[in-house]
Amino acid sequence: MSKTTITYLIVGFCGVAGIAAFTALIVAPAWSAYTKIWQRVAATFLSLYVLAGLVVLGAGLGLLVVLFWDRVF
Repeated sequence: MSKTTITYLIVGFCGVAGIAAFTALIVAPAWSAYTKIWQRVAATFLSLYVLAGLVVLGAGLGLLVVLFWDRVF
C-alpha cells in the first residue's frame, strides 16, 4: 500500500469513529431524554449545533498545529 492510501484509510477510520462517538455520546442521550417524537427530532436537530462547534474547534486546532509546527518542533 502507498502512503497516500494509508493516510486515506486512517482519515476514513477516524471520521467513522468520530461520527460513532458523536452519535453514542451526544445524539443517543438527547434522543432518549424525551418521549414525544417531535421532541426527539428537535433534540437531534439541535445536537447538530454541538457537532458544528466540535468541527470548528477541531479545524481551528488543526490549523494552529499546521501554522506553528515549525516553531514547536
